[in-house]
Amino acid sequence: MSAGPLVDKIDPFKRSPKKKPKKSQGSSRYHSGSEADLQPLPLLKDVPAGEQEELFIRKLRQCCLGFDFLDPVADLKGKEIKRASLTELVDYITAGRGVLTEPVYPEIIRTITSNLFRTLPPSDNPDFDPEEDDPTLEASWPHLQVIYLVYEFFLRFLESPDFQPGIGKKVIDQKFVLQLLELFDSEDPRERDFLKTVLHRIYGKFLGLRAFIRKQINNIFLRFIYETEHFNGVSELLEILGSIINGFALPLKVEHKQFLVKVLLPLHKVKCLSLYHAQLAYCVVQFLEKDPSLTEEVIRGLLKYWPKTCSQKEVMFLGEIEEILDVTEPAQFIKIQEPLFKQISRCVSSPHFQVAERALYLWNNEYVMSLIEENSAAIMPIMFPALYRISKEHWNQTIVALVYNVLKTFMEMNSKLFDELTATYKTERQKEKKKEKERDELWRKLAELEISHRRREPSAKTNAAGGVALAKQSPPTLK
Repeated sequence: MSAGPLVDKIDPFKRSPKKKPKKSQGSSRYHSGSEADLQPLPLLKDVPAGEQEELFIRKLRQCCLGFDFLDPVADLKGKEIKRASLTELVDYITAGRGVLTEPVYPEIIRTITSNLFRTLPPSDNPDFDPEEDDPTLEASWPHLQVIYLVYEFFLRFLESPDFQPGIGKKVIDQKFVLQLLELFDSEDPRERDFLKTVLHRIYGKFLGLRAFIRKQINNIFLRFIYETEHFNGVSELLEILGSIINGFALPLKVEHKQFLVKVLLPLHKVKCLSLYHAQLAYCVVQFLEKDPSLTEEVIRGLLKYWPKTCSQKEVMFLGEIEEILDVTEPAQFIKIQEPLFKQISRCVSSPHFQVAERALYLWNNEYVMSLIEENSAAIMPIMFPALYRISKEHWNQTIVALVYNVLKTFMEMNSKLFDELTATYKTERQKEKKKEKERDELWRKLAELEISHRRREPSAKTNAAGGVALAKQSPPTLK
């Protein structure tokens, strides 16, 4: 074997070939060809009407080519041609009439698919905290806004007066919807915002896909709750569901009630609740406005998932409770008042002042106050001990002032019951103090006995030692 080629391969002084720049995995499909692949086509308005459909399709196919947006100076000509074509296509289907003929539907969907659908990459930051860190922005977006134009084109297509769902359902099917839903995990909030609008339009246009869309959103949420606890598009999907729930017919189907109990309520227990709580609370309230009989089940569900150690989540739960009480009927309120106000009493007693403050703010809500007043005989005995104790002991003066206002409203609601509760509380408190005193006295006596016992131990040991010494001596001789 000749040594020459081997030496060439390992020669340390030989200039190594340049490494190709690493492509980002986070952008749309990349095109490895040259700028010659894209050539400018005539403008649609410059060709006869009979040739516009053919040119429209050619431009759509031209826009299927992708580029590497990681390198801002690569394929500049091709990128500009694609951007100009997409801009023209958006204007064409917006202003034109009769341009959405049946042959262009599959071409449009092929263009959308080739530009948008891709496998989302793992996060560049594995320790990414969505509550603390800035969102990751897709590499394609800052450059010529190509993805923006593709989404804009898709929306104009769906919203066009010429759009025919009967033809559209042949190309926008369950597989397409599944791929669209997977994109909701994108880390770029701008893309998720477009997806939200697109999916909502599809839900409105295609009646046959509605049950499938709800089922797949259901599956995403269940996987998020019980397996991954990570999905970037939960808030956007909940926004869509808020509109869907608002359109539910009455009486509610069993399927919808199960979704509330088995999916929406368990969503409250996920660690990153703050990222989507506003949208989740809206969905829950929409259900209760549709069917007030679900109030008891919802409140007991929230009490089941009530946070034990996270004050931030407790504040969110209390805010949601107020929203629910705003739409709660008096007959339903009676069913949940006892367990609910036991929890509110614990929140008022919380050492974290924000939790206590948020709980006390419930008394600033006029409708909630009217419910409390109608049921003061049941609620006052639950709340009074905690309120009276806090008024004397809490470290935060703002909380003390709020407590005094609540006690004042209770006194104005039912002065007789207030006096009875005050007397009962003082009597109970005196009994507690007496028991504490007796307990302290018992411990003092036990401590004294312990000390006395320890003092006797040395003499006992001495006597024991003396006994052993005598035993070791010879027994006296008997005469």
